Amino acid sequence: MRLEDLALIGNCQFSALVERSGAVVWCCLPCFDAEPVCGALLDESTGGRFCVGPADGSLGLASYVENTNVLETRFVTSDGAFRVIDFAPRFVLHERSFHPTKLVRIVEPLEGTPRIRVTCDPVLGWSKRAPRKQQGSNHVSYLDYDAELRLTTDIPLSYLGGQAFALTERRHLVLAWGDPVEEPLPSLCARFLEQTLRYWNGWVKHCDVPAFYQDAVIRSALTLKLHCFEDTGAIVAATTTSIPESAGSGRTWDYRYCWLRDAYYALGAFRLLGHFEEREAFLGYLLNVAASSPNLDLAPLYRIDGGSNLEEQVLPSWPGYNGDGPVRIGNAAALHRQNDVYGEMVLAFAPVFMDDRFRQERSRATFELLRRLAHKAVSVVGQPDAGIWELRKQWQPQTFTSLMCWAAADRMATVAAVRAPEIEAEFRQHEQRIRQKLLVDAWNPAAGALVATAGGTELDASLLQAVTLRLLPADDPRLHSTLDAIVHGLGQEGWLFRYRNDDGLGTPQVAFVVCAFWLVEALAKLGRKSEARRVLEHACAALIPLGLVAEDIDPLTGLMWGNFPQAYSHVGLIHAAFAASPPWSDLL
Repeated sequence: MRLEDLALIGNCQFSALVERSGAVVWCCLPCFDAEPVCGALLDESTGGRFCVGPADGSLGLASYVENTNVLETRFVTSDGAFRVIDFAPRFVLHERSFHPTKLVRIVEPLEGTPRIRVTCDPVLGWSKRAPRKQQGSNHVSYLDYDAELRLTTDIPLSYLGGQAFALTERRHLVLAWGDPVEEPLPSLCARFLEQTLRYWNGWVKHCDVPAFYQDAVIRSALTLKLHCFEDTGAIVAATTTSIPESAGSGRTWDYRYCWLRDAYYALGAFRLLGHFEEREAFLGYLLNVAASSPNLDLAPLYRIDGGSNLEEQVLPSWPGYNGDGPVRIGNAAALHRQNDVYGEMVLAFAPVFMDDRFRQERSRATFELLRRLAHKAVSVVGQPDAGIWELRKQWQPQTFTSLMCWAAADRMATVAAVRAPEIEAEFRQHEQRIRQKLLVDAWNPAAGALVATAGGTELDASLLQAVTLRLLPADDPRLHSTLDAIVHGLGQEGWLFRYRNDDGLGTPQVAFVVCAFWLVEALAKLGRKSEARRVLEHACAALIPLGLVAEDIDPLTGLMWGNFPQAYSHVGLIHAAFAASPPWSDLL
């Protein structure tokens, strides 16, 4: 199995990965961090799958219907051609978002009389046990789940065992969690498809896009939206777990949760796109999380319902992606101290108090949370923590953490100047103190760069953010020197490693995709736009035809690794494309 052969569908309630074979190889129901009903991604033999494909097992050609999250896979065989349309319904109904936990599959002959096979073999989560089946007149119920899982279809049930049969007309399948289908399938599927296409087309039309790289940005925007859990406002890092960062690395993590840091960057991308409802939803999510921690001792990540029960476990009965385990659920990083998160939260909500479009989101409680987050950021500067890269070794004070804490003080001072002048001076003093200490302690003259830790020597690609956060003026030679040192020391074949040192699990063997996009943004901010565009064009050329991006990439082979698709990577692409593109006024 290859990540390059997978496509993501979803509706902000659940998601699924569909392989070019026509198999759903990953689907957790009823939500992102639930147990899988289809888990072949991590166990190809007994992990469960739902397949609609050609009898000869050949791969199809997958593409998204333009500007939507509706997938079409076309198959051409010796008997004829057909297509499978896959989607999760999403549209507005009764002035509310309608996103049922239903996976719709439409299979349609295009030429000749193709022979196809259909199998639906879900599993009972991590146990991998097969559910009991109960057959109706036109459906199969899979029992022993917390709610009924039912496959309703107008394909003869006798054909669902995997035997080949001739496809002579359009057929429909709906895999539903909870409420089953109670109306004729052809009309229901046609209506759901038409309204879902209309919804996504309308959503894209309301996106702002840069002048260049529009296709990549639109696909990234659509993919990023599928990482939003609408019920609570959480934004997950990825919809998968345990895809290794590189072959044999053992670096397999569960990313089906909300990292507060990632959510901040995602909100910045939505701001560039002109979509702001995600900020309002995430604010509600954070207020709920903060209410459970009076001292604001925030964890780096939470479950999508705001819970913090994320004990990391290894599942030895699951072999892993292509047999490359271990498979993990939960994430021990929830127990880390990652103090940069306070800065990112301040940056996430400062625009609420500076942009009058968000007046309805302003409240005493929201401002008090912002102030408390800024105070927390100031109070933790210089304390050892696991940092942005969640180092699993002895912690040290991290320069990136200090950078984000400085940004919190700086942005809070800016907000206070407008909303609470009596506290502006306090935060301006904090901002100046933190910046001065950072520039003294983290500057390495021999490297000519800001480095990962005070007095250290190791380079850190996250410090490209010193440029985009405006730690220094754009003409300051220390920013240019830091950027050039990172490219020279961490670059390979147009990509960037996070760092080169042992992080407690060994030395990384692959590049971290978002770092290249950070480089693009930093180059553009420093006025080096031609360099920025060369880096971005190289990165975009490596994208799979579907436009999806994983967490990591092997610079030598071009193969993608890590959880897929990765929200962080798509967020980085969006930011980079806007930064590297000329303004529309220069073109029109």
